[in-house]
Amino acid sequence: MTIHITDFARKRYTAKAYAPDRRISDDDMKQVRELLRFSPSSTNLQPWHFVIASTPEGKERVARSAAEKYPFNLPAIRNASHVVVFASRIEADEDYLLRVLAQEEADGRFSGNPDEFKPAMHKGRSMFVDIHQKQLDDGAEWMARQVYINLGQFLLGVAALGIDATPMEGVDTDVLDAEFGLKGMGYQSLFVVPIGYSDPEGDYNGTLPKSRLTYEDILTEV
Repeated sequence: MTIHITDFARKRYTAKAYAPDRRISDDDMKQVRELLRFSPSSTNLQPWHFVIASTPEGKERVARSAAEKYPFNLPAIRNASHVVVFASRIEADEDYLLRVLAQEEADGRFSGNPDEFKPAMHKGRSMFVDIHQKQLDDGAEWMARQVYINLGQFLLGVAALGIDATPMEGVDTDVLDAEFGLKGMGYQSLFVVPIGYSDPEGDYNGTLPKSRLTYEDILTEV
């Protein structure tokens, strides 16, 4: 039987309860990490950092961000196999841009003509960064949008691995930033995503039909 990518898009949903005794395998977690790393971003800026909590102690540190304002999210954080904290850069300064450029060079991106391609890449990426950080003054928001692109790929990717996920903005990002020292690293947290395997007895959302607006509502073809 042929499997289409849309099969996973139709099947995946936001899990509401997790089986605490089911763990994601090490092999699957390697692929989960690759999904995070190989996401597309504007100008290949990659303005993100992730914290993966896999131990009860680590998940409890993430849970502190929901304890006061969003206690209804605590069971998912505590019972999921792993929890991923997604964070975005606050500023893309010259040092960071040069770090990205150096990695591209190390990965062979400029092997054809480095004297031409490398400075052209740096100039082009710097131009877009300057547009957002200096002209539009929305640099942090622009980089946060790149992290949401990563989230979209991540949700579809883990679904293809048979892993359930719960994208969750119901956390106190100030608590997360302090808990993991993110601001000191130049990042700010945006949301967390518990991942693992749904508890069929407690996950009411798993039995509900998927609901989306019709093509007439969302699509114009010209």
